[in-house]
Amino acid sequence: MMRTFILADNQDITRLGLRAILRELDLTDKIVEVSKLQELQLTLKQHPAAVVILDYTLFDIQSIPQLVIVREGVPASAWLLFSDELAPTFLRQVVQTDPTMSILLKQAAKPEILEALNRLMVNETYISDEVNEIVRHESLLLEKPIALTKGEAAILQQIALGKTTKEIAYEKNLSFHTVNSHRKNIFRKLQVNNVQEAIKYAIRAGLIDLSDYYI
Repeated sequence: MMRTFILADNQDITRLGLRAILRELDLTDKIVEVSKLQELQLTLKQHPAAVVILDYTLFDIQSIPQLVIVREGVPASAWLLFSDELAPTFLRQVVQTDPTMSILLKQAAKPEILEALNRLMVNETYISDEVNEIVRHESLLLEKPIALTKGEAAILQQIALGKTTKEIAYEKNLSFHTVNSHRKNIFRKLQVNNVQEAIKYAIRAGLIDLSDYYI
């Protein structure tokens, strides 16, 4: 069965790579490239049973509900989220909201990409082992909330803002030793090894407010 493939990806190298793989497999009679949501919707009207390969991070779809609405409008289509990196919370929400959405990260090896494309051809869902592991870990985080003391939470917020132990000690009127002890306790409770891991873990678990965190 031949199907139209819609490449909703604004990364040139990815589109070229996908075209090469699709032609190698002889899976499609038509490949259409779109760069904006409006183009995608118009193309889907013309090809309602198409396979859509979407890089969510590079496309102008703003939310999971918007993605689901677009997809529900073309029930015969098959979709693959194909991105470099997707936040664990986002992945968990997608899987919960639409369990038939296929998901694969761009660092996947060619055999896995081939398997995903073949599954999509017959309307089967494909979620990579890596994505499944990320979603499982995210779910465990939510099931096992980590209790930080008020002092530790305050220190973690300051760490997330990029402040050093010395700066935090000065601003909080605490000794360097006290702040350093808090820092060690935070790392131990979160089971992380460095500041970057602590911040990511805390954001995923909702322990710090994203509005206060700037990258």
